Amino acid sequence: MKQNITPVYAVEYAGHRLEGRELTVYAAGKHIAGRGDSMNIGLITVRLTSPMEDVIHVELTHFEGGSEVLTRPQVRDAAPEVSVTETDAELVFRSGNLRAVICKEPSRWGIAYCQGDRRLTATGYRNQAQMRDSSTGKAYMVEQLELGVGEYVYGLGEQFTPFVKNGQSVGIWNEDGGTASQQAYKSIPFYLSSRGYGVLVDTFGDLEFEIASEKVECVQFSVPGERLGYYVVGGEDPKGALSRYCGLTGKPALPPAWSFGLWLTTSFTTNYDEATTSSFIQGMKDRNIPLTVFHFDCFWMRAYHWCDFIWDPDTFPDPAGMLRRYHDNGLKICVWINPYIAQQSYLFREGMEQGYLVRKTDGSVWQTDLWQPGMALVDFTNPDAVRWYQDKLAALLDMGVDCFKTDFGERVPVRGIQWFNGADPMDMHNYYTYLYNQAVFTLLEERKGAGGAVLFARSATVGGQKFPAHWGGDCAASYPSMAETLRGGLSLACSGFGFWSHDISGFEQTAAPDLYKRWCQFGLLSSHSRLHGSGSYRVPWNFDEEACVVLREMVELKCALMPYLYRQAVIAHDSGVPMLRPMFLEFPEDRSCLPLDMQYMLGDSLLAAPIFREDGEVEYYLPAGKWVNLLTRQVLEGPGWHRGVFDYHALPLMVRPNSILPMGGRRDRPDYDYTQDVTLCLSCFEDGGCAEIEIPGLNGQTVMRAGAVRHGDRIELNVSGGGSWKCRLLEDLPAVIEQTEAQAVITLT
Repeated sequence: MKQNITPVYAVEYAGHRLEGRELTVYAAGKHIAGRGDSMNIGLITVRLTSPMEDVIHVELTHFEGGSEVLTRPQVRDAAPEVSVTETDAELVFRSGNLRAVICKEPSRWGIAYCQGDRRLTATGYRNQAQMRDSSTGKAYMVEQLELGVGEYVYGLGEQFTPFVKNGQSVGIWNEDGGTASQQAYKSIPFYLSSRGYGVLVDTFGDLEFEIASEKVECVQFSVPGERLGYYVVGGEDPKGALSRYCGLTGKPALPPAWSFGLWLTTSFTTNYDEATTSSFIQGMKDRNIPLTVFHFDCFWMRAYHWCDFIWDPDTFPDPAGMLRRYHDNGLKICVWINPYIAQQSYLFREGMEQGYLVRKTDGSVWQTDLWQPGMALVDFTNPDAVRWYQDKLAALLDMGVDCFKTDFGERVPVRGIQWFNGADPMDMHNYYTYLYNQAVFTLLEERKGAGGAVLFARSATVGGQKFPAHWGGDCAASYPSMAETLRGGLSLACSGFGFWSHDISGFEQTAAPDLYKRWCQFGLLSSHSRLHGSGSYRVPWNFDEEACVVLREMVELKCALMPYLYRQAVIAHDSGVPMLRPMFLEFPEDRSCLPLDMQYMLGDSLLAAPIFREDGEVEYYLPAGKWVNLLTRQVLEGPGWHRGVFDYHALPLMVRPNSILPMGGRRDRPDYDYTQDVTLCLSCFEDGGCAEIEIPGLNGQTVMRAGAVRHGDRIELNVSGGGSWKCRLLEDLPAVIEQTEAQAVITLT
């Protein structure tokens, strides 16, 4: 303990009271042996509530006379039944199957969190505390939650550091850093444990996590002030805990099926006009590469004017006509926006006069020359400013724009700032991006309808997963950065984000043809797929002709997989379980899966292992059972590690044992009738193995169902719901297939 730090520790139970569904417990700062010990000491007040079953909210306070914290993560309050029981030794607060067990014995303060018979984590003697720095007068609240032997911690947003967070210090503060740094655009104060629970700290302010670093047997987190709150989220396994977390903070909206196709952009600082963009679109068509979305990056507007939402007249003299022509080619249109208003923008004067821009405490508009000259910031705590901003975007939608890339949202001032609603500037720094993306997504849903709205968000905070999809960057054109990008995506997935993309081949620099082709494989095996760069175009013919072939093959493969992928999107929407899943989410009992960060599950049935080496060699792990490569039909058995060398037209894309993988009848677009000419691919059914799948329509509702079971040498497949289908075995086994309208019987010979 530093000499200038004065602590108030939670040491001993000192009483409690129960009011309705709230249990308040008092923890004394020292052992109370007699009446005299109750004087001249501090108390830590611990309040326990439950917003939904199997979730317990814990609030620690020291002094309660300060101002109320208004900006906290929005959570669903289902008002579940809770119960409190008491013995001489302990006090138990229960919600669903989750219990907080408080020790009442002298000098043995602690709270153990248990799911059924399993102990998840606990806080113990002197783990909860208020710390005051006597040199500054500042106070901090601290909590330490135990880590079990062999327990791993994941999540905390899009973090590019090692995937397993044990041994790391992580600050929850959104910064413009990109990959290859500890800074992140999407810092989320939620971690997921391999033991099947999660912890959400309910603050948007400055927050530090020490994960088995400062104290190796616990996760420690601290916040400035006299209050600290967190949620313990129970679950039968990590996937269950993650689903419950999304039930608490919000589940991802279902993106439209067209958004799963290939996105192509102008890149950032390249020179382009309508002739340039049209040549890109025509080039993709000439090479039979299915293209779904064209994105215009920053310079669709005039330099120094970001944002005024006016097309640069010198570059795009007829934007409405251009967008109409692109729509006629079957394309959707996305444009780049941000919440910053340059001084040259006509919106600056308008926003200043109306009070829609963030102001300093002296009443003047906050401005900076960073990013844009004289840049100001829209104040989304002002409802009128929200409507004003939405009106400007609505004009673009009227013109023919289909969706937005919501860039930035993390360059938010914290000193000398006065927000419209009086919010604390420190809290607003991370919370701002929620309000920003909410404003844009709400407009899109109003205009496009539920299931028709999608945006590409750069920054995020708790609850931001409701406004999909999210983009990971800015990565560099190198294999290490490609791996960093995947780690960031996996960490974000552990934070409740269901849909994710990244800049194929890297944002910074220009990739070698080899890397471009390998990244195309990875990028098309993500929920969303975008070609985007900084100073150079990302069209494949700029790399080599083989790149065109590889990109076409991967786009066609993704389109063919859409009956499967869109069902996984519906699952992410309904449950919060992401499309891109770390291996341990699907195989929590396989300890070999716990640290894996160079492979992943895409949905519940496909394992992808991107290739991160020029020589095409890759090493990957398969859990138990027979897995078949969808591309090569090679069968490999797990559990165990496998090594292979692949050219640019294949990679480890393994189908899970006992799976039905639906492959669509079209390879030229992502949005079509998934039940027409669908092939039901059966993967390595063992005797007694069974599987069921659902195939949705474009509205996300189930249209077709299929179930299969194997008994001996006979596999029986039953199909209901209409459509047209056939089946095949992914394994190269001799078989006779007898098919009727609703059933197929496969006899292995």
